[in-house]
Formats: sequence, structure tokens, C-alpha cells
Amino acid sequence: MDVDRRQAMAYRVAALGLADRGSARPGDLPVLDLGVQEYTPGSVQVGLAARTDAALDDDRLLMVWAARGAPHLHRRRDLGTLVKALWPVSDADASARINSRQIAQGVKLGIKAFEATAAAFREVVTRSMPRGEASTEVSRRVPRELTYDCRTCGARHVSGGVWQHSGLAGGVQVESRGRDATLGPIPDAPPQPVANEGIEDLIETYLRLLGPATPSEVAKYLGSAPAEIKKVWPAGRLEEVRLDGRKTWIPAGSVAALAAAGPVTGVRFVPAMDALLQARDRDVLLPERARQKEVWRILGNPGVILVDGEIAGVWRAKMAGRKRVELSVTPFGTVSAKARKALEEEAAVVARAREAPEATLSFG
Repeated sequence: MDVDRRQAMAYRVAALGLADRGSARPGDLPVLDLGVQEYTPGSVQVGLAARTDAALDDDRLLMVWAARGAPHLHRRRDLGTLVKALWPVSDADASARINSRQIAQGVKLGIKAFEATAAAFREVVTRSMPRGEASTEVSRRVPRELTYDCRTCGARHVSGGVWQHSGLAGGVQVESRGRDATLGPIPDAPPQPVANEGIEDLIETYLRLLGPATPSEVAKYLGSAPAEIKKVWPAGRLEEVRLDGRKTWIPAGSVAALAAAGPVTGVRFVPAMDALLQARDRDVLLPERARQKEVWRILGNPGVILVDGEIAGVWRAKMAGRKRVELSVTPFGTVSAKARKALEEEAAVVARAREAPEATLSFG
């Protein structure tokens, strides 16, 4: 099967629920199979509102450190499967995920680094507590090789990579972030894994929502090494697809949807680090390299606007008091009058997500 980037993009937008906004509760959205990453306050709600008109609160969901150790909203019922699928498949995989010059010797511990840190979490986080307090106590319990002298806070503490990668296995949820960040125990948390189980299903989930793609791209998404992902690649469950002449894969059950993927209409405000933007083949998402630098920055990523299924610009938001959210859009080219009007109407969706009665929109 041969497809071009436009067809792949249309497939992903539809698979991720960004083509047609429905009325499903957040926990029933397909994107929750992969998780919704929180990047800035309110970004998760904006991502959900882009997909559903339903109320955005859903007590079936909670925030945990998941893929790449980043905070993601996930279904409670999925945690038992997720924690085993995210557990390293080998020492090399573990070392790749926590690779840091801060803990060069600790990286060599491989899976033992995850085991020690997860066990420490389970000892320490038995109640809601400030993140700093938890970090101090976990740092005291892990091998010294996993800690470093932090100039910023003047203390020796566990490296952020191994800390966040081990949080879910340690039974920890992210209760709040920012200056007053707190962690807490996951009620009825699944046990700490003893081995990886289900990595093939996780790979298939990525390919179902962000495919067709390659082992290298899945590895980058997980923060692993391509060689390790190739060892567990579920080839028997996948179909090869030529994407602009490049060999990629998609789940066999998704081939028909990919073949049928057609033009997408409408507009969406997609927040920074949305699942759509997590695909690692950025040339498929946005062919112009100069534009890629505007979307994926070292710090302070903006959101993107989708116009008829394509990334057509970036946007940022700021609150003006408690009653108005101000959106500024920087298009990548000419935006038609029809699209501008649609974006002005869609701004109300962002306002709903940010719990603001009003939204204003300006174009830069």
C-alpha cells in the first residue's frame, strides 16, 4: 500500500478524534488509549474540548507520569496494563530512557534503577504530599549513583528522568503541578512490575493513532533506543505501508481506515504537546522545516491551529482576569475569510476549556 503525507495526516487527525467533535465523555475518547499529556495549566482540558462537547471532568481519569516520564491523563482502569507495558524491556532500554550526564554511573544500573526508585516511591508516598518532600525522601532511599548535586536547590537529589519514569510503577499520581506541586498514592495501585508485559500492544496503539510509522519513531516517543524496540516489534500484527516511498507500518486492523482517509474540514485549536504533535515524523505533520522550529521549540511550545486537517499556524493564550481568555494566532500563510470566521467561533471552545466566559482572537 502506498500513501502520501496528506493521507497519513488525514488518517491521524480522524483517529485521534480531531476530525469530528462528538459528545463522548473524556474517558471514552480514543486518544485516552495513548494518554493526554499536560504541558501547561489547562492544556489537557483544551485537548479534550477539541474532541468532545461533553463535560470535561471525568472521575475515571487521573494524572500519572507515563510515556517518557511526562504527566499524562489516563484511565484508571488502564493503569494495570499501562504500568507493565511501560516497564523497560531490558537493561539497555532502561538505560536509554533515563540517559543523563548528571547520573552517568546510575544510567548503567538499567532496570535496577527503576526497581529501586519505584520501591522508594511506595515507601514514601503513602499520602498526599509536596513534591519536594517526596523527592527528599526518595533520594535518601535510592542508590547514590541515581542522585546528583543540584546547584539550583543546593541539595543532592534523584535525577528527574529516573524519578518520573518510575513514578507509575511506584504507585504515584500527580495531584497538582507548579509551585505547589503535590503527589499522592494511586488508590488500589497496580503492583510494581517484575518484567515488561504488553509492549507490543503499546506499540500497536501508537501505530493505530499516529501511524503509519517506524520502530525508530516509536522508540523516540518512548524515549528508548530503536534497537530495543525492533526486538519487540509486533511484525505479525502489522502491515507494511509505503509513506512517500518510506517503509512504515500500521496495524492490520487499521489498513482500511487508512485507505479510506479523505479530506478533513473545519478548524481546531490543538494545545502544545497534544497527542497529534507527539508523532516523531515531523515532516509528515509539517513539511516546512522552518515552520517546525516554530511548533517544536526548546522551551515554551505554542499550540497549533488545524485548518482542514493541516497545521496552519500557532497560537498562544493568556487570561485577562477571570472572565476572558485572549488568543493570539500566527498563521503560516494566508488564512481565508471562511477559516478566520471558523477560528473565531472555535475560540469559544478554548474559553470553555479554560473556564472563561469569553474569548477574544487576534491574528499576528
